[in-house]
Amino acid sequence: MKRRLILLGGAGTVLVSSVAFGVPAAPPAPIDAPNEVLEAPAPAPRAQEPARGPIGSDLDVMLKQYEAEEKTTRVELDAIEKERGEVEARVLARGRTYYKQVRAGLLPAGGGFDQLVDHAAKVERTRLALTRDLERQTTLEKRKALLNERLAKLKADRTPLEVHREAMAEARSALQQAEERKAAFDRAFDSSTAPPDYVAIYGADGPVNDSTQQGFAGLFGHLPFPIAGRAEVRKVEKSAEHGPALELIAPKGAVARAVAAGTVAFADRVEDDGVTVIISHGDKFFTVYGNLVRTDVKAGESITPNTALGPVASHGTDGPTLHFELRRNGQSVDPGPWLGL
Repeated sequence: MKRRLILLGGAGTVLVSSVAFGVPAAPPAPIDAPNEVLEAPAPAPRAQEPARGPIGSDLDVMLKQYEAEEKTTRVELDAIEKERGEVEARVLARGRTYYKQVRAGLLPAGGGFDQLVDHAAKVERTRLALTRDLERQTTLEKRKALLNERLAKLKADRTPLEVHREAMAEARSALQQAEERKAAFDRAFDSSTAPPDYVAIYGADGPVNDSTQQGFAGLFGHLPFPIAGRAEVRKVEKSAEHGPALELIAPKGAVARAVAAGTVAFADRVEDDGVTVIISHGDKFFTVYGNLVRTDVKAGESITPNTALGPVASHGTDGPTLHFELRRNGQSVDPGPWLGL
């Protein structure tokens, strides 16, 4: 009888200690619950500076690696969120159960010593399970924070690479467009279309010769200026390939005008001369009007002498400056003698 009282006193001590605070105490020994080892995430590949970063396919490979790691991280985050919900539900359920069991206190003692011992064991099992859930909840929160830090780091490292890739794509596109325009510029001299019939008109500088009557070659020495009014003429050598050309420094608001009838072979921007118009006058003769603000004509359009081609753009400190060339069979010829200079 004395031994039974001693055992009963021990069980009562367990219940009383639990009732006293109403919260789980720390477990005396490690829990067998699956605990994930919290290690700092492996550092993402260090983003290269845009100026020194990889180019072409290498840059795409790096970005794909970032995207793959980000996808993996998000999958793990989703799994953690799901498990957090499950753990939180267990914590609430076991917390309510534990609270009820603790509230019962020594009441089961009325059913005898064995019932009291069984009740104390249930309380302890609930406490240990609740403690494991709380620890797991803390572990998941820490892991979630680390994964969010990893995502932020991935985004910060990936952004300059994406900007670099976009800049490279834009540069490639611009280069391709420039090459296409250059090819179109060169193709404009491959063929020559005879000018259409037209009625002779008087341009700003006086009567214009009828090139359909005598051909463009008949305008030698009498070719009208491509700019109306007074202009300062300067001879330039573009390159050994293209030969001589003229720069006509004109008053503000000057407009380039066709020197003879013909067909617009090219009207676009080129790398060296800016917005440029090429007119085919037949018999492999072409005139080139560069450094325009815009084109008021389009490729394939038939034009008459003195047709406005577009306003002349400024060039450095010289003001409006028209670049003018005359070509035969694609080769530049000195336009000065043709203009009577």
